[in-house]
Amino acid sequence: MEKNIRLLVFFSLFIAGCHAPEDKKPNILFIMSDDHTTQAFGIYGSRLAALNPTPTLDELGKNGVIFDNAFCTNSICTPSRATIMTGQYPQTNGVLDLGGSLDESRQYLPKELKQLGYETAIIGKWHLVKEPAAFDHYEVLPVQGKYFDPTFRVRGNRPWPENTVKYTGHSTDIITDLAINWLEKRKKDKPFFLMHHYKAPHDDFEFAPRYEDYLADREIPEPESLYTQPNFGSEATRGKNDSLIHRIGTSIGRRHPVRSYADDYDVPDSLTDDEAKHMAYQEYLKRYLRCVKGVDDNLARLFNYLKETGQMENTIIIYTGDQGFMLGEHDYMDKRWMYDESMRMPLIIHYPGGIRPGQRADLLVNNADFAPTMIEMAGGKTPEYMQGSSLRSLLMDGKIPENWRQDTYYRYWMHMMHHDNPAHFGIRTKDHKLIFFYGLPYDQEVLGTPSMPWKENSFTIEQTPAAWELYDLRKDPYEINNVYDDPEYAEIITDLKKRLKRNREALNETDSGYPHIQEIIDRHW
Repeated sequence: MEKNIRLLVFFSLFIAGCHAPEDKKPNILFIMSDDHTTQAFGIYGSRLAALNPTPTLDELGKNGVIFDNAFCTNSICTPSRATIMTGQYPQTNGVLDLGGSLDESRQYLPKELKQLGYETAIIGKWHLVKEPAAFDHYEVLPVQGKYFDPTFRVRGNRPWPENTVKYTGHSTDIITDLAINWLEKRKKDKPFFLMHHYKAPHDDFEFAPRYEDYLADREIPEPESLYTQPNFGSEATRGKNDSLIHRIGTSIGRRHPVRSYADDYDVPDSLTDDEAKHMAYQEYLKRYLRCVKGVDDNLARLFNYLKETGQMENTIIIYTGDQGFMLGEHDYMDKRWMYDESMRMPLIIHYPGGIRPGQRADLLVNNADFAPTMIEMAGGKTPEYMQGSSLRSLLMDGKIPENWRQDTYYRYWMHMMHHDNPAHFGIRTKDHKLIFFYGLPYDQEVLGTPSMPWKENSFTIEQTPAAWELYDLRKDPYEINNVYDDPEYAEIITDLKKRLKRNREALNETDSGYPHIQEIIDRHW
């Protein structure tokens, strides 16, 4: 009841928000950093907030709306970007893993905004293989791109992807320079839609040299689960009697023998395991946060340009990451997991011309909602082919959209690839999370191939145990205690499985095309 009252008060505050003149469409600036997780902000109140890593973004959030429950539907770069671009879940847009691509015909977001009169551009990371031809202008990194002296693919006389331009410097600085340059030279007779995508802070966390001393003398706070978590996980993630504890999930310390930051950062063998983990964690976080600092400082430059040119008031600024990131929680690196640190996305929406500042929202939002929201903020209507929903009524009128979701669906497909994460799917409500690890690749031919082909001692991909995990987020927000086998949660599990089944059917996310996976699901349901 108290939560409902707080929500009513929160949304009533929005109603006083002002609106932009109807005859002038707002500009839309969509900013996305690669792997920028909510733990690495001030405004999200994590253990790292006191380090003040994001003063520019914190200020943006305080003068806009901060979303506390925004999640991706698949915590990996290419599928997340495809969902943002299409407003669709992976099986509908066809991008399940890092090998997926999005051709011009399915680049729906710029197409819809061009029809609404926008000049469109994308600058920075693209990672969807095919030419971003639906945009009026593009300067994009090849695949992941380089941190230093990057090459960009551009439109030109030769076929994609042969037209390239190389710059000298750090990618975060250069992407900002290119964005300001485009804003300066673009046609001014139309509103703009700019997708401004940083490579940072993706690993290998190559920060600009000027940040070498940033946090050098600071002790970075550590998560408790980095060292101890006796009730975390399941047979699917630990193996029977912990037989797979060294096999599943790449690590900060020495737990994973093929890839760990203790190994990557040449931690001395003379240190104990806990000492090695501590040293590797400190190095990891400092490199990561230096990349974050570079993003935040560059956004100050970009926002100052908008203010100086009088465009800030009429520009909707959306800031997010393409997913979350594990910063040592559960002794994990990277993303991919359905645990909150990995699937939670930062989401800030700022619009002086239409949104009341200083608000927070706890609706369950996911990245399929981004495209519908931008389209409707631009004066359009969400296309029927999109599966996400628009947040416009909340942002502009303070009204919760009708029939808003009470749970959000997640699916990770790339079984035991790159970071040795088992394939899984699940559902998250505000209070609980249910995960099913089915432990098989969707392409059976993948079995027996190297999981990390660049590592000489890489494991081979194999079937892993199937198991369920349930976390009570009210009592256990850091997901330390798997309570799936606790009889007190039997009714909750029954309800969550019904919701999970309903989501899978409604969103075209079943395994009807993968009978070998469906067999595992049926056996363990």
